[in-house]
Amino acid sequence: MMNDKIRQLLDQISTLEGELKTALHEQQIPMFFEIKGKRIEFEKSVRQTHRKLKRSFYRWLITDRPQNLITGPIIYSMFIPMMVLDIFVSFYQATCFPIYGIAKVRRTEYIVLDRQHLGYLNFIEKFHCTYCGYGNGLIAYVAEIVARTEQYFCPIKHARKMLGTHSRYAHFLEYGDAEEYQAKLEEFRRQLGREA
Repeated sequence: MMNDKIRQLLDQISTLEGELKTALHEQQIPMFFEIKGKRIEFEKSVRQTHRKLKRSFYRWLITDRPQNLITGPIIYSMFIPMMVLDIFVSFYQATCFPIYGIAKVRRTEYIVLDRQHLGYLNFIEKFHCTYCGYGNGLIAYVAEIVARTEQYFCPIKHARKMLGTHSRYAHFLEYGDAEEYQAKLEEFRRQLGREA
């Protein structure tokens, strides 16, 4: 059973993480750009600076590291399995989450492709940024879907220490606590339906 001190610390961590995200977001908006719907608009002086700093494709090609060009096909071949993963996980969520009563994960909150608005990137750099934004966003999206699935079926911590646990894991039941598992499993499931 989670003691009050641990629960209090987890609440403080969640509060601080939320405050940090808000502060970082508030800091960046007035300094450089304004978000208008799906468009991101920079001030005129910033746009001009971006254009001056943009490297042409030819200059980028001769100044970039050759190993980046050589390994490019290997890196970008990963796009195919990522796309397949995206399709299958999205299909799983669309079909099973309503049956389980789990609120769906909003894909657009995880996969953010907005670096194409940066005027200092050439088309190859924008392509790189799109790949990375998609890949990292996809992994976070999949992790949240799997975390919600784990919370529904088996919200139990592992006996061994784990690195890289998801945000829900800290609230899971202690390993071996059979009484709490039986008593709290339905509450864990109800929480999933209340999320928006």
